[in-house]
This record gives sequence, C-alpha cells and structure tokens, in this order.
Amino acid sequence: MAAYLQWRRFVFFDRETVKEPPGPDGADMEGQIWFLPRSLQLSSFQAYKLRVTHLYQLKQHSILVSVGEDEEGINPLVKVWNLEKRDGGNPLCTRIFPAIPGNKPTVVSCLTVHENLNFMAIGFADGSVVLTKGDITRDRHSKTQILHEGSYPVTGLAFRQSGKTTHLFVVTTENIQSYMLSVKDYPHLELDTHGCGLRCSSLSDPSQDLQFIVAGNECVYLYQPDERGPCFAFEGQKLIVHWYRGYLIIVSKDRKTSPKSEFAGNEAQNSDKQVLNIYDLCNKFIAYSSIFDDIVDVLAEWGSLYVLTRDGKIHMLFRKNLFEMAINLAKSHHLDSDGLSEIFRQYGDHLYNKGNHDGAIQQYIRTIGKLEPSYVIRKFLDAQRIHNLTAYLQTLHLQSLANADHTTLLLNCYTKLKDSSKLEEFIKTSDSEVRFDVETAIKVLRQAGYYSHAVYLAEKHEHHEWYLKIQLEDIKNYQEALHYIGKLPFEQAESNMKRYGKILMHHVPNETTELLKILCTDYRPSGDSEGHGMLEGKKANSEEFIPVFANNSRELKAFLEHMTEVQADSPQGVYDTLLELRLQNWAHEQDEQTKEKLHNEALTLLKSGRFKTVFDKALVLCQMHNFKDGVLYLYEQGKLFQQIMHYHMQNEQYKKVIEVCELYGDQEACLWEQALGYFARKEEDCKEYVAAVLKHIENKNLMPPLLVVQTLAHNSTATLSVIKDYLVNKLQKQSRQIEQDEQRIQKYREETTRICQEIEELKASPKIFQKTKCSICTSALELPSVHFLCGHSFHQHCFESYSESDSECPTCMPENRKVMDMIRAQEQKRDLHDQFQHQLKCSNDGFSVVADYFGRGVFNKLTLITDLPSGKAATTLEAGLQRELLIHTKRST
Repeated sequence: MAAYLQWRRFVFFDRETVKEPPGPDGADMEGQIWFLPRSLQLSSFQAYKLRVTHLYQLKQHSILVSVGEDEEGINPLVKVWNLEKRDGGNPLCTRIFPAIPGNKPTVVSCLTVHENLNFMAIGFADGSVVLTKGDITRDRHSKTQILHEGSYPVTGLAFRQSGKTTHLFVVTTENIQSYMLSVKDYPHLELDTHGCGLRCSSLSDPSQDLQFIVAGNECVYLYQPDERGPCFAFEGQKLIVHWYRGYLIIVSKDRKTSPKSEFAGNEAQNSDKQVLNIYDLCNKFIAYSSIFDDIVDVLAEWGSLYVLTRDGKIHMLFRKNLFEMAINLAKSHHLDSDGLSEIFRQYGDHLYNKGNHDGAIQQYIRTIGKLEPSYVIRKFLDAQRIHNLTAYLQTLHLQSLANADHTTLLLNCYTKLKDSSKLEEFIKTSDSEVRFDVETAIKVLRQAGYYSHAVYLAEKHEHHEWYLKIQLEDIKNYQEALHYIGKLPFEQAESNMKRYGKILMHHVPNETTELLKILCTDYRPSGDSEGHGMLEGKKANSEEFIPVFANNSRELKAFLEHMTEVQADSPQGVYDTLLELRLQNWAHEQDEQTKEKLHNEALTLLKSGRFKTVFDKALVLCQMHNFKDGVLYLYEQGKLFQQIMHYHMQNEQYKKVIEVCELYGDQEACLWEQALGYFARKEEDCKEYVAAVLKHIENKNLMPPLLVVQTLAHNSTATLSVIKDYLVNKLQKQSRQIEQDEQRIQKYREETTRICQEIEELKASPKIFQKTKCSICTSALELPSVHFLCGHSFHQHCFESYSESDSECPTCMPENRKVMDMIRAQEQKRDLHDQFQHQLKCSNDGFSVVADYFGRGVFNKLTLITDLPSGKAATTLEAGLQRELLIHTKRST
C-alpha cells in the first residue's frame, strides 16, 4: 500500500478560478513573452521571430532568461533580459548567445540560473550540460564550457548553495549526478542509477535542508550533494514537481481509481485527468488534493499557488485558516514548542486581521518565549488597544522575559489607563518576585507624575540617587531627603552630599551643616542601630565639601572652625578657606571691638604654623585684604627683609626703615644701601637718618665712597656737611693704607735686589760646602756625597734612596714645586684673561660669556697658605717669591 494512502488528509487550501490568460509569466509559439502582474492585466513583447521554448525568472533579481528560435533549422538562442531597463518600450536584452554543446546542434531540454548571477546551466536532449560561469548578463565577463556529456537526455538541473560551496544537480532519464562547482575541475559524484522525466525534479527550501527532489513513477527521492536521503512511496506517473513554502506539489496522471475532488464523496470514478497533491513531508499529511484538466504548469507567486491549465484557466489555491485543527494535530503528533509557537502566531495574525483583537492577543500570549515581543507590540500600539497590550506585557513580565523597554511600555499603559490598583500591585511585589527593571520603572513613574510610587520603589530597592532626586526636585521634601542621607552607608552618603549639598544648604542650612560635621569627623549611619558600637567611624575629606557653602558664609565659618578644633590634621584647604573667611569678616567689620577680635583671630591662625607650605597663598590673601600685621609677619617668616623695608618705605615710616636695617642688616647687607638710596630720593630733610645710615656703611665698609657721593647727589637738601665726617674718615684710612703699601713695596724691592745679588754670586763665585751632616739621615757626612747650591748635602746612598730627580734637592723640591705651580697658574690665568677679554669684545651676548666663565670657575680667587720651614729666614728666595706671587694674585683679582 502506498505511503501517502496512510497519511491523513486535510483541505488547507481553497481553489478559485481567477483568469483565462496564458499565465503569470508565459511564452507562446509565436515568439512572444507574456507578463501577468498581480492586477491580472496582460502585456507582452516580441522576444523571438519564431518561438519561445524555455523561460527562467530569478526570484531575487529582475532578470529573465529565455531560450527560443528566430529561424527554422537554426540553433536556438539564449537571451538574457533586464526587466528594470527598457529598450524602446521592451525589456533590455543584455546578452545573446547560441544554445549548442560544442559543434553538434541539439534540442534544449532544461534551463537553470543561480541566484547570484554567476552560474547558468543548460541541459540538452543529447545528454550534454553547458555551464556558463561569471556574470551571465555580459559576454565579456563569463566563460562557457561543457560540464557533462552522456547518452541520456538531461531532464532536470538545480543549483544548491550552502555557505561558500556551490553544487549542481544533473538528472537524466537514467541517472542522477552532483557536481561541485566551488572546486577546480568540478569533481562529480553519481547519486543514483535511475532518473526522471522532464519537470519532475525540484530543489526544496531550508526546511528540508535544500535537498534535491526527484519524482519517479513509484517513489519520490530526496538527495544531498553526496548521498541519497529519504524516499516516499507516492505512486503514479509524475508530470510536474514543485516545492512551495514547505510543501511538495506533485501533478500526476492517474488512470486508476482516484478519490473525488475536494473529498466530496466516496464514490470512485475512472478518469484520465491529472491529480494535484500537496504534501507536508515534515508532518506527513496531505494538505490538499484536487483533479484538474490538462495542467500546463504550477506557479508560485504573491503568496499563492497558480495552476495553469491547457484551456487557458488559472486556478489560484488559497491557504485555509484551520488553526484549531492544526494546533490539535500538532499536539497529537508531539510537535516541538517552536512549531506550536509558529501556529499560534499565524492564528493570532489571522484573528488580528479579522479584527478580533482580544482573541489575537490570547494567541500571541501563547507565543511568549518564542516570538519576538516587538512583533506583537507594534500591532497594539493604538490607543484603543492599550488594554490588549497591557495583558500581553503583564504576561511577559510574569514569565521574566521583559526588558527595560517592555517595563516602560507597561507602566505607560497603566498610567494612560489610570489603573492605580494594577500599578500598585505591579510595583509592590516582594524582592524575590521582581520581574522588571526597577530603574526604568522609577523613571516612567516619575515622568508620569506618580511620585509617591516612584519614591516607594527607589527606597525599597535602594536606588538612593533616584530617591533623592525625586524628593528634592519633585516633592521638595528637603528634611526627609537629609534624614535619608544620614541613614546611608558612608560612601553613598558622601557622594550624595557632594551632589545635593548645595540644594540642602540653601533650604535647611543648620541641619545640613550638622550632618557635614558628622560626615567629616566620625560618621556612622543613623538608620541601623544594631552593632553601632562595634563599627569604626569613617570620615570624609572636609575640603571637598567647602563648595557646598558657596552662599552660606556663617555656616561655612562654623564648619571650618569645628573641623580645626576637633581635627588638627585637617586638609590645608580648610585652613586656607578659614583664613580667607576671617580676613573678609575683619575687612568688612565696622565695630572696633569686634574688628579687633577678628584681627587677633586671623593673626593667631597665621601664627599656627599651618601656612608654611602655602606661604605665597597666605601672603596674597593678606595683601588682598590689606592685613598689615599679617603681611609683615609672613615677610619675616619668609626672610623677605627687603619686602619688609619696602613696605615701611611705602608708608614713609623712616624710623621703621632704620629699625629693619639694624635688625636684618647683618643677614642682608644690601638693606643699608637701599636705605641710603631711599633717603637720598626724599626732598625733605632726612639728615639724621642719612647720617645713621652712613655711619653703619662706614663701619661695615659696605659701599665705595664715590658711590655714596653719587647716591646722595640726587638729594637737593643733602649738603656737604652731611658726608663731611664720612669722607674725612675714608680719606684718612686710604692715606694710611697707601703708606703701608709704599713701605711694603720698598721692602720687596730691597729683598729683590738682595736676591739678585745672591744669584750673581752663585753664578760667578765658588761655593764652599761646609756641611758636616747629611740633610736626610743627619749622620756624619762621608764620601761619596752629593752637594746642592741651596746648601743641602747628602750621602750618595741616601740621595739615591729618597730623591725623585737627579737634578733636584729632595729637601727643597716640595717648596720649589709649589712656586712653579703658582707661576704656571698665573701664566694660565693671564692667558684666560686675554682670551676672556677678546671673547667679551667680539660676542653679541656678553652676559652669556661672563656666565660661561663663572661656571668654569675662572674668576675664583686663588689663595695659597704655606708654612715656612722652621729655622729659615723670612728673606730667603722661596719666601720672597711666595709673598710676591700672593700679593700679585690678590691685586689681580
């Protein structure tokens, strides 16, 4: 018994005759190609002069490929038409080439084109298959070759694309083969040794894994590219095979007893007519069966099947909506949840299109978890269908499949419907039953004006930021917000006070200040009383909260003073701000007693030692507020003695200027010079102060007399009597110095004359050596011995043992080397001086030359201190040379 006779039969399609033209896309024996659009208005154009034999229209492109003849006996031509472009009102023909395998003319039996337009295969009656590879719409970009040769006519061709792999199925009357086109040389595999007739093969969709279907007279076979798949025993001579949306359509010729069309009765009848069966291979049932007269072809277009018969009629088959039957059938056959969900979706679509929105939403609810919610939501966004959408979204949340957008939509539905009871029921669920995004719910409720509900959610689920934002910005309950912050953990309390501190300070300044004092000293949350004694208090950085008091100076002062009292190591910013605040209060205070008190407080804070690292900042603050005592104190601490004196100079406090010079003149000698210049510029009578300054300059020898005279020359009131005593004393000192220098010069001349005489005597007169002891070992001198003109004598063995040179006296050698080193240093220094003068004259930037020489230590004073050997007269050659060199060095520097 045939397998299909055991399958259940249904009538899932309706039949209707719609037209009597050639067909949706048709061709005739006069060379015309006919078009039938959805409006069923026919049009045609002349494609060939003689006849059209084959047509293939691509699904994804507006491309039509045809095979026909222009002249009798001439090889058929293949033409490629672009339906979107026009040439004189007709579709544009982009390519023409003859349909012939090699040089042997034969009849074209079948045609197929790949959807990517890169492959086209033509089958012939002689068993050949010609493959065109490349762009099939252009001659230059494609290559044609014979892919298959055989002895049996080719009856069917089909391309199969899986990923990047392309296969071509070739079926003849006697065999089935598969070619792999993605590999060079196109390897092939014979799948079976029996074939089928023309139009009895087709390719299934992905629901059947793109299998190649071949319909024989006894069975229908399914093939993979590398093996044969399942087989179905559908008897009868097959005429046409098609695949349509998961259904297998077979047109067969049955001369035996067949059931009456449309299952109208049980009487059998003998008929030569053709039977069209629609099979569901997955669920194994017959979806439709009907008898037609002489079927030409079966076409699938616009969501329906069209059956073209020889008498010119087009029969359109519509799918029936037997969803209840389909659901029961699916459940009885244990269909998986995905399959059931698809049936529910289709049932819901059917009810929705009929206007039964309540029934449709019930079907859509049954698809939750399988169908994308947006598919349903888009259908029910109309204001009149909000209650349906609400029901769907509620179920979506109950199954914990809702996202933030779904929560937003559901809450908006509640607010639109003003259903407060449902809204409260939704938000007042236990923590374990929360099936929505809480933050999204708070946003929506706040936007809709349901502040109490939003605050409830925020507090319950510890969304502190939202709770405070609603309390402060919407409800304006500042006391409650402040109390709530005091119950938060330290980190959250700190961050929220930084964020909302200004608002709270503006409305509840005293309470906010108290909370900040606690937060910055020893904070413990006030809400949870358990274990408070065991918790260690935390403290925030008080400097970070100073901006909170922007417009509340009284509270800021109380806060800062509290912090400095209880926390001596407060940040520097606390002390800086407190100083600035006290100086501001002092500057603007009118009451003398209060002003004095503020003055002492500011000065005490300055003397606390907290401003050593920010000296400049404290100084700027004191100068801005004209706080004299603070400025002078900071100058003194910073050893800015000149600034102290300039401060008194600006205020014309002459005695203070002298006092500053007396106090700090030893540490900074230039103070006296500046004081002299200051008094010299004064036009009033300052003789008393000038005299005091000059006395100190004279005692310390701070300025040359000429510079003093030049300085005082600018003062018209300063007479010669002011500097008379100073000049007389200076001149007397210089006179005494000149006398001393002249005496020293005379002494050096005499010594030089005596030394020159000694040198001449040594050169011209014999030297008598009368030494009796060796100058090294002090033993009695014995021969052999060595004598030097300096008067030292040595044993020869002592000399050889201690001497570093045969020509130098070991005793005099250290002193001689010192003298020679001094001479070389003076010569070198003299050369450097000449070079320095030359560079200084030639350079564009003289200062850089001086700085370079200073860096190399050229101007350092050379001082050599040598102790004369004991028992030696000061008038010896060595001592005289040393003194002369030292004097020359000091004078030259």
